[in-house]
Amino acid sequence: MWDDLHAHHADIADRRFETLLDRDRARDFSVGLGGVLFDYSKTNIDATGRALLIGLLEASGLAERRAAMFAGDRINETEGRAVLHTALRNLDGGPVLVDGVDVMPGVRDTLARMEALARAVRDGGMRGAGGPITDVVNIGIGGSDLGPRMGTLALAPYHDGPRCHFVANVDPADLGGVLAVCDPATTLVIVASKTFTTIETMTNAAAAKAWMGAAVADPGAQFVALSSAVDRAQAFGIAAERVFGFEDWVGGRYSMWGPIGLSMMIAIGPAHFRAFLRGGAAMDAHFRTAPWLRNMPAMLALTGIWHNQICGHATRAVLPYDNRLGRLPAYLQQLEMESNGKRISMDGQVLATHSGPIVWGEPGTNGQHAFYQLIHQGTQVVPCEFLVAARGHEPQMQDQHRLLVANCLAQSEALMRGRSQDEARAKIADRFDGAELERQAAHRVFPGNRPSTTLAYPQLTPEILGNIIALYEHRVFVEGVVLGINSYDQWGVELGKELATALQPIVAGADASGKDGSTAGLVDFLRKSGL
Repeated sequence: MWDDLHAHHADIADRRFETLLDRDRARDFSVGLGGVLFDYSKTNIDATGRALLIGLLEASGLAERRAAMFAGDRINETEGRAVLHTALRNLDGGPVLVDGVDVMPGVRDTLARMEALARAVRDGGMRGAGGPITDVVNIGIGGSDLGPRMGTLALAPYHDGPRCHFVANVDPADLGGVLAVCDPATTLVIVASKTFTTIETMTNAAAAKAWMGAAVADPGAQFVALSSAVDRAQAFGIAAERVFGFEDWVGGRYSMWGPIGLSMMIAIGPAHFRAFLRGGAAMDAHFRTAPWLRNMPAMLALTGIWHNQICGHATRAVLPYDNRLGRLPAYLQQLEMESNGKRISMDGQVLATHSGPIVWGEPGTNGQHAFYQLIHQGTQVVPCEFLVAARGHEPQMQDQHRLLVANCLAQSEALMRGRSQDEARAKIADRFDGAELERQAAHRVFPGNRPSTTLAYPQLTPEILGNIIALYEHRVFVEGVVLGINSYDQWGVELGKELATALQPIVAGADASGKDGSTAGLVDFLRKSGL
């Protein structure tokens, strides 16, 4: 299948895919679910290529692997774990079994406890030493930060609870900047760490507790733990009833649907959080039942495989023309690059093809005035993934929103069409002539034929956000299965953490002679500079 795809790509690589866009292509090369539309018609994928891609998907055993995931089988084989973040949003579904035990009663109990605490914080039933809670500080890193931070920003129009802040970096500037605008007597601190040992998180948590303890007699009473290590949380001073755990079948970067999403629930309220969960569950049901050709996660994944593994484009840009999705590219960086940034297949062999692409991006229209120059005229092709809503949350500014939408659609059109030398020459013929006209025109040529997809939706609501996040989660799963890798471990983050632990005493003053010359030299320089 791979060879057939590469051969087909070689045959059509120079084709202008704008010529494919007849009246029916936009309909035939798009997938809808409820109010969400995924359009991949502005790519060089044709009916033959798509059939080959679907054949690759079927040959990978995706259907069986999908069934195994939803059945609670231990598809995370290197860690011996099930992969069941989908159970966290299975509000209206049936039992979900792990080793023959239904996990849904525990999921529903935890959700109910979260909702009770969120309501208490929001209505004043849970108070700080100085009165009702005015600020919530979520301390976490990686999946314990990126998901709730992204989701809380995305759903800002639904905020009617306390102000929510997020701290991730161990750099004291991060925590210090947040605490500077909070009152310790009315602040609730959420410590998000499954093991309650994550060094950055626990360092920040200890500093926050000391800050609060300087003003409050019992700082532990204003702390909540999102952790499975109840004993460690209690030793920290957090009562068991304020510890919310989750199982090892929920990976960190897939965890915002459960206790890790508590800060988001406090901000927008339990009802809106449940709408977010139902949006994710709707995408789950679609992914499980829709035929591949009409299956949004499958077609999003196959488009990504076409661009990365077949066309050889090393990156993909995520470009939300929705300012409140400003943290979505960072969220997807972890979701996709930590999941599929692998070099070893499930059978322990080095991959025969590239694994996941580099994911990056910025909201439009900001990016247009930053890096779109490279996207349009650079020497490397960057497939672009646009996201755009039909309407925003500011009805009085609808004309401005239409300008935003026009920019989004214009960028995808410009990437496809480009501008020829003749067109460029005609635009400046009144100012230049001869050789100078040709030289100046060359600078204004856009190669075009650069692919993009567009995910369009009516408005960024909790349910639509749930659709979007679950869509990308399943995209990662599909790509991982097709590539033959485990998308649910992350051994690549371990080595740096181990070396950092070993370096701590050296940075604090111990002998650095055992380190390489570069590291020892840098330690020496930093010590002399005031470390």
